[in-house]
Amino acid sequence: MDMLDLYTDYLICQNHHATATGLSDMVDGEFSHDKVSRFLRFQNLDSKFLWHYVKSSIREKESAQGVLLLDDTIEDKPYTDENEINCWHYSHAKGRVVKGINLLTCMVRYDDFCLPIGFEIINKDIVYCDVKTKKQRRKSSVTKNELFLGLINQAVKNKVLFEFVLADNWFGSKANMAHIHNDLHKSFIIGIKSNRTLALTENDAKSGRFTKVRDLELEEDVAHTVYLKGLDFPVRLLKKVFKNENGSTGVLYLVSNDMTSSAERLYP
Repeated sequence: MDMLDLYTDYLICQNHHATATGLSDMVDGEFSHDKVSRFLRFQNLDSKFLWHYVKSSIREKESAQGVLLLDDTIEDKPYTDENEINCWHYSHAKGRVVKGINLLTCMVRYDDFCLPIGFEIINKDIVYCDVKTKKQRRKSSVTKNELFLGLINQAVKNKVLFEFVLADNWFGSKANMAHIHNDLHKSFIIGIKSNRTLALTENDAKSGRFTKVRDLELEEDVAHTVYLKGLDFPVRLLKKVFKNENGSTGVLYLVSNDMTSSAERLYP
C-alpha cells in the first residue's frame, strides 16, 4: 500500500492521538515508526504533490462539463500555540473570529465524481500593530483572492477540463469575475453580498444609476439580467431565500455570466 494512502487511512480511523508509533503498531511493524517519520519530514505534501497524486483519476473521469468548486474552511486549533499558520481567522460559519488553520481548496466535479486538485494554506506572515486597538495582528502578504485566482489558473495550466467556477460571496469581487470571463473565457456562478450595487438596464449602467441589490424588490427564484458596477458585461442574478438552522431567514444572491442560465441551473 502507498505510504500516503496508509497514513491518511490511519488518520481517518484513529479516534485518539495519531502517532508514527501507533501507525507502525497497527500494521504489525510492516512499516517502522522511523519510516513514517521520515516520510512526513521529507515529503513536500503541497498542492503540486496533490495534483500528481490525483491526476490519473481525474483524466479517467474528466469531461468538458466539469465544474471547479473553490471554498475555504477553518480547522479549529484553539489550544495550539499561535504562529503564521495557526492563527486568528474570521469564520463565516460561526460569525466570529476563531483560532485555527485556514485552508483554501479547489475541487473538480464531474457528475457524482469529485476530487480536490489544489489547495493553499493561508499564511499570515506579516505581523503589525492595529492602530485603533494597539494590539498585535497578523495578515497575509498574499490575499485570499490572489490565491483563489492562482488555483484556477493552475487548473487551466494543468489542462483540467471544466465549464464553470463556483464560489461563495467571499470571492465575488469584480476582479475575480472579470478574470474568469474575459481572460479564461469560462463561466461562473458566484455569490455576491447584499450591498453590491447594480443597474437593471444597460442605459442605467452607462448613466451611473446603480442600486444596492438588497434595496431591490426582486422576485425569488427568478433569474434577472443585471449590470454589476465595475463589470463590462451583464450577468444573471438570482435571489434565494432560505431558513437557517436557528430558524432565522437568510437571503442568498447568486450571479452568473452564463446568460442562458435559468433559475434552476443557477440554484438546482
